[in-house]
Amino acid sequence: DAAWVGGLDVLKDWLRLRERAFTAEAREYGLPAPKGVALVGIPGTGKSLTAKMVAALWKVPLLRLDVGALFGGLMGQSEERTRQALALAETVAPCVLWIDEIEKATQANEMGTGTTQRVIGTILTWMQEKTAPCFVVATANDVAKIPAELMRRGRFDEVFFLDLPTHDERRQIFSVHLKQRNRLSADYDLERLAGESQGLVGAELEQAIIEAMYTAFNQDREFTTDDIVSALERLVPLSVSCRETVEYLRGWLQEGRAQSASFRENREASVNFVPLPSPFSTN
Repeated sequence: DAAWVGGLDVLKDWLRLRERAFTAEAREYGLPAPKGVALVGIPGTGKSLTAKMVAALWKVPLLRLDVGALFGGLMGQSEERTRQALALAETVAPCVLWIDEIEKATQANEMGTGTTQRVIGTILTWMQEKTAPCFVVATANDVAKIPAELMRRGRFDEVFFLDLPTHDERRQIFSVHLKQRNRLSADYDLERLAGESQGLVGAELEQAIIEAMYTAFNQDREFTTDDIVSALERLVPLSVSCRETVEYLRGWLQEGRAQSASFRENREASVNFVPLPSPFSTN
């Protein structure tokens, strides 16, 4: 259910518009089946959760393709595994094919760059020519390692950038995770929690709740807003260690290579970093 994913309203609206895309009515209307989306962003921003949400929203099976596992040690094994995986997806269709960390397809392996290029080529050709209703959700943490031809529009219907959550999105994320743990969000100061968690990704907000629960459980009491805030203060934000990646992706957004998955009017200036040179400017 989309309600269990906090924020990302632009992406959610895009998906809802295509919710009936694989129905008989859509085919009779003449609508082409959607090809897929690419989701880029640092770890913890909700890319994997979104892939699961698409399948649940559209009520179709979800298949996860681990690109790194395609590569084998024998000659031709990698290409054969790739063809088998894609054939399986077509058999299961209509479905969502989640290609997790697609940048792994470009990483060097023991069979050399020739094998890598053939695996990528097989995936690209299939994405371009497939007729089965397989909606591809490709997630990527490091777009600098991905060839431009793999991420261009045409392969995908859209490329979305999942940025650090805004203040309002953090409120939503806290609310979602509290409800998942059978707590009433009204019992917690969501405004304070959102204000104390700038620069943190959704996965870190969830971890802060879990840490607060452990603290309170061992003291035989209910956890509070103060417990969550204390846990937040102990976190080292992933956005600090990944600041260059965040800036690269924001540069990608400004260059029109991706669309923001969230409404950007409320983006806080305090989570902006010193601008860094984009690795895409020399392409």
